[in-house]
Amino acid sequence: MAVESRFVVIRHGVEAKTFMDKKSADEYDKMLDMADNLVDVFAQSPIELSDSTSEELSIYLAQHREEVLIALLAKKAPNKKPVKKVTAKAAKKEVGLESAKLSAAS
Repeated sequence: MAVESRFVVIRHGVEAKTFMDKKSADEYDKMLDMADNLVDVFAQSPIELSDSTSEELSIYLAQHREEVLIALLAKKAPNKKPVKKVTAKAAKKEVGLESAKLSAAS
């Protein structure tokens, strides 16, 4: 007989989603907590949103929290590797090295 552990996220008395590992279940639960907080923020806003729109928007923003934090300047964007500029002198040197390798291999 096989034994499986499952982690169930329950929201407002309803089973929301089942996971095979605790970390994923905790992350999903945290995302739903953020979405609930965002719904409260939207409710206090002077902009009228339907309940379904408010819920969809809050879930979307919670799922994309990293991008939202970067957009709000609350978090730095990840550094992209700088593109190395190749000068004409360096390009000639590389071509010379490749030619030497080819000559040595022959």
